Amino acid sequence: MTQQKADIIISGNAVFTGLSDKPEPAFIAIIGNKIVAIGSEEHIKPYSGEQTKTYRFDDQLIMPGFHDFHLHVMQSALSLMSVDLFSARSEKEALRMITDFAGANPGNPWVIGFTWDAGYWDNQQLPDRYSLDRILPNRPAIMFHAEGHYAWVNSKALEIANINRDTEDPSYGIIGKDENGEPNGILYEKAMALVTNHAYDFTKEQKREMFNNFLDHAASLGVTAMHDLYATESLAILDDFELLKEFEDQGRLTTRIHLWPALNGDLQRAKELQKTYQSEKLKVAGLKQFIDGVVTSRTAYMLEPYADQPENRGDTSFSPETIKKWVADADKEGFSIRFHAIGDGAIRLALDAYEEAQKMNGVRDSRHAIEHIEVIHPDDIHRFKELGVTASMQPDHFAMSERGVYTDRIGDEREKFVFAINTLQKAGARLAFGTDCPIDVLNPLLQIYRAVTRIDSSGNDVWHLHERISLSEALKAYTSGSAYGTFRENELGTLEEGKFADIVVLKQNLFDIPAEDIPNTGVELTIADGNVVYEDLKETVNP
Repeated sequence: MTQQKADIIISGNAVFTGLSDKPEPAFIAIIGNKIVAIGSEEHIKPYSGEQTKTYRFDDQLIMPGFHDFHLHVMQSALSLMSVDLFSARSEKEALRMITDFAGANPGNPWVIGFTWDAGYWDNQQLPDRYSLDRILPNRPAIMFHAEGHYAWVNSKALEIANINRDTEDPSYGIIGKDENGEPNGILYEKAMALVTNHAYDFTKEQKREMFNNFLDHAASLGVTAMHDLYATESLAILDDFELLKEFEDQGRLTTRIHLWPALNGDLQRAKELQKTYQSEKLKVAGLKQFIDGVVTSRTAYMLEPYADQPENRGDTSFSPETIKKWVADADKEGFSIRFHAIGDGAIRLALDAYEEAQKMNGVRDSRHAIEHIEVIHPDDIHRFKELGVTASMQPDHFAMSERGVYTDRIGDEREKFVFAINTLQKAGARLAFGTDCPIDVLNPLLQIYRAVTRIDSSGNDVWHLHERISLSEALKAYTSGSAYGTFRENELGTLEEGKFADIVVLKQNLFDIPAEDIPNTGVELTIADGNVVYEDLKETVNP
């Protein structure tokens, strides 16, 4: 019997399969969309044929494709075509960046921006609508805060959304007001939807272009699988599952997308979506909801009041009773559930809801998850392993907040348990990493860098040295950890015979370079589902 020939053979001195802690020399044979063999040159030789495309690498790292466990697809696509304000160090600088962007994009009806953070500004004061009005008097503008839970808008945006001094706050949302009772241009949580309903009025063709750009960007970063999580009503109106299906049907979907629509009590809709989207490349993986907000705006739900606001401990987006009922009902139907929970009160409520569901419905392999886990009470750390809950974390997030501002909010005692990645892992929690793009950029290596260094926002200090994890642990959290988190450990996450050929080749071996060089390591080759979707190579050698 003649050996079937490989479509692609890829080899190198540094292959990180994810099955051990160090890369080793290896050859990988791919037929169709699967890895059919992995081993020595002698072992792979019979797979080589005239039509086989062969890639030979030296010490570049070959590893499983990155699997981003938490992002927002269409929001991320939009952010690539918007102004990024993260580097601004004052309101004046942010306004200059917005002015430049608006001038360069005169055809955009709305001026949209992302990732400003007044915590990094010289005065640390929230901006207002009037400063935006000075540069954009007649063009509506919305700028999302770095954490995505509040936005800065101008008067034109408020006018279009019909927001005035008499407009009532939506449930779990606040329209910021000045001392005269007029809207000040800051919209919190669900109040953002009043404006995004108008700002996100894109045509199908505009969405196609945005999504196509996003796929190219993901491929260039080695991201071969991702999880598209429900992102509040104000942001979810941009979502378009049918568009993703259109790309899949046309053979243009170059990354696997796992969909997580809203956990909101409507299980009938959830089941219908699950039936509609269930392919190897586009599938409903479970349901997601928010329990709280974020620390910097003091909307994260805490067990004890904020250190700098003793009358406030944040709030839950829905009543604990509603959250627990939704979980019990969805769990009974076999859905995996994921909760945004940043404060220690929110994390405990999520764990309590999962525990009560187990008591009501029986223990099963549910793989529920908690997202972010920024400030955890030490008594809850062991519960992740006991309840089989995945710790879904984004390590670069602790460097996205100005550390002093963050600590002022929660106080020194709770600060000891901020982003307790290593502590959770040591206690038996399974880690899965992602970016939460567009809250952060899509580059996985930035998350890896923070996980192994714990360098804080200053770029100099280490935020809890004992919470560092090893490079191999970080890479596994971004590959096999994410695959396990969605029941795909037999298909994805490691380089093994029989698994899908989702592979990335980095320009350097991360195990051999200084940690500070990790974020800037480029990608040479991305293979997704057996297809080369990105390459930046000097040469390809064919036998």
